Amino acid sequence: MNIAENIEILRKEMQGYPCRLVAISKTKPDEEIMEAYEAGQRIFGENKVQELTDKYERLPKDIEWHMVGHLQTNKVKYIAPFVALIHSVDSWKLLKEINKQATRNDRVIPCLMQVHIAQEETKYGLSKEELYSILKDESLGALENIRINGLMGMATFTEDRDKIRKEFRYLKSIYDDISEMIRHPLIEMRELSMGMTGDYQIAMEEGSSLVRIGTAVFGERNYQK
Repeated sequence: MNIAENIEILRKEMQGYPCRLVAISKTKPDEEIMEAYEAGQRIFGENKVQELTDKYERLPKDIEWHMVGHLQTNKVKYIAPFVALIHSVDSWKLLKEINKQATRNDRVIPCLMQVHIAQEETKYGLSKEELYSILKDESLGALENIRINGLMGMATFTEDRDKIRKEFRYLKSIYDDISEMIRHPLIEMRELSMGMTGDYQIAMEEGSSLVRIGTAVFGERNYQK
């Protein structure tokens, strides 16, 4: 089965859901990304800044590049000129740096706040309390070159489907609460980024608008690259 066929299968599965595919292209060569591109895929996600900037330079400019991995503040400047969406904002410090670099590039950069919903301590993300502290901070209004467009979360890596569903449902409840309760010119809740190859069906059922899928598009990864 080839990449185009994989994308077609995913599109059919997504019919009936208000959800879009972010093809996670980390470690994948340009040729395979172009196979997906030729099949009509335009949104691609990367988790390392260097790889993201290199691919941006080489590949078609109508690709919408998303940063899905942990982002260090000192690397924001490299992706600020072109990144379409940053999924992984997990601190007030990072949000301010994104605004600073967006201002330098005369852009407004859409961001998703990453919430820690898994039981695994190794995963990044804000607690619910930390998230609300940022969203209600009076100084948020000064960050005119960012938009908070939603939330992102990663479920626990487990075979327990009920546990995964509960974690996604928890994230969706936070998303809904913010949408209903917080009115702010820089907060425009549009996206809920949750679900990967192993759990995207559950994520779609629980309200995801962006699923981050790599293996089910490109196949298993070669981490020896």
